[in-house]
Amino acid sequence: MKDLVEKVEVYIVDLSQDKPYLGSLREGEKVNSAGYFVRKGNRTVYVKKNRSLVVRILTKDGVEGWGETYGIIAPQATAAIINDLLSGFVIGRDPFDVEAIHDELYDLMRVRGYTGGFYLDALAAIDIALWDIAGKLSGLPVMKLLGGQYHQEIHAYVSGLPEDTLQERCALAKSWQERGFNAVKFALPVADDGAVAEIKELRETLGEDFKICCDMHWAHSSTEAIELARQMSPYNPWFLEAPIATEDVNGLQNVAQQSGQTIAVGEEWRTVYDARLRIDNKACHVVQPEMGHTGITQFMRIGRYAEAHNLDIIPHATIGSGIFLAASLQASAALKSVKSHEFQHSVFGPFRHFTNDALTCENGFYTITDSPGIGVEPSDKMKSNMSLVTL
Repeated sequence: MKDLVEKVEVYIVDLSQDKPYLGSLREGEKVNSAGYFVRKGNRTVYVKKNRSLVVRILTKDGVEGWGETYGIIAPQATAAIINDLLSGFVIGRDPFDVEAIHDELYDLMRVRGYTGGFYLDALAAIDIALWDIAGKLSGLPVMKLLGGQYHQEIHAYVSGLPEDTLQERCALAKSWQERGFNAVKFALPVADDGAVAEIKELRETLGEDFKICCDMHWAHSSTEAIELARQMSPYNPWFLEAPIATEDVNGLQNVAQQSGQTIAVGEEWRTVYDARLRIDNKACHVVQPEMGHTGITQFMRIGRYAEAHNLDIIPHATIGSGIFLAASLQASAALKSVKSHEFQHSVFGPFRHFTNDALTCENGFYTITDSPGIGVEPSDKMKSNMSLVTL
């Protein structure tokens, strides 16, 4: 007899730290009464105390599946979509029908903004949890269900240098180099002396062979991005991420074709349709799917479309408890063209609380677990930071 879904639960996870994501607030940045503030460098909203959204799906026979999605901004909105709408169409279903369930849930909102945002984030969390159950029921890691394992380990690049001065950021990058890492990404909105000064000092500190990339956070016009790319060129960037507004596909095409640099995009994509629009227009060189937005089903569809067009894949990893990171590594292991994976060190260390040591990143590489499902289970310590969200 099939083991069907019996319950769907949603939790907000407390990931708060003394210093907000990307580092201290800069001049003119102020936290409002709801805990939000806007980074002046990219005009994007952040929250003073980080959090994430976790989904637990339980089958009739007691098998648990864990999923996670982007939850730092308005997590109650995503939770409400799951509790009020999606869970009713998941309960009673066979977890092995995970891709069929994904597509059915996707179609539900075809006339109501189905292409992105909170709705597809909610779907991503459910999708991960169902894949986790399918792996556990079959006794296999998810990567085996996705076609097999290409990678025993995956190269990791250090993401973010959340210190207040350029000298301190260089010292932090150097400390990671001394721990065996050979790649780092700096965030332009907190590069207070500008991109050129930042990459110049990092290059002098880390040497010619160290990989340095810049997250430009969608903050420039195509003309500005091209000029800035040319100014950074003498310091040999590994790649430039998110140079202009994501909706400006023609502008992105111009940057990719005229900047002379490797352009990486995809963090904000939810589906393969987002990928096709940029890839078909030759508007990027590296694809960066974000598991917290895509879930496993769309992550693999994006990855395979990128592979079919001979593009490298370097998955993004946003703020989270580690559950969607574990899923991202499983999916990444099943994609031949994955060259590296983001390592959110400021979140990974403090909040990686699982019942085993399956999720590790040392000497510049993630290990890939062969435990069933996505390979991780929240520990009691993590569960103590989880608050159940109900209607």
